[in-house]
Amino acid sequence: MEKFSVTLPLTGEYLTTVRLTTGGLCSLVGFDVDTAEDFKVCVTESLLILRRSGYATANIAFTVAETLGCVVEGVERSGEKQDSIEDEISHSLLTALLGNVEFFEDERGATQRIVFEG
Repeated sequence: MEKFSVTLPLTGEYLTTVRLTTGGLCSLVGFDVDTAEDFKVCVTESLLILRRSGYATANIAFTVAETLGCVVEGVERSGEKQDSIEDEISHSLLTALLGNVEFFEDERGATQRIVFEG
């Protein structure tokens, strides 16, 4: 098992970089094109959830083995949680694409950590 992690600002420029990196990791575990795209969408949506939860930076930790595991966690807060229907849509999307997704909240009731495996 190999591990790869990065801490980054939750800005648009870095989201593109994360999608490219995630695609490369999906190749390492042999995901087909559709599965890799689903996994990239889940990573991106997770980061957007954290941004709407008021986080400015996040840590993403991947575990590369027979499957690809991912933990996305808010690190540094920048503001208040934004209540949005987009969070419900993102939660539903992650669950529909991956099935087993765990969401953890901080003391404010905002999503702080998301754990999933593909």
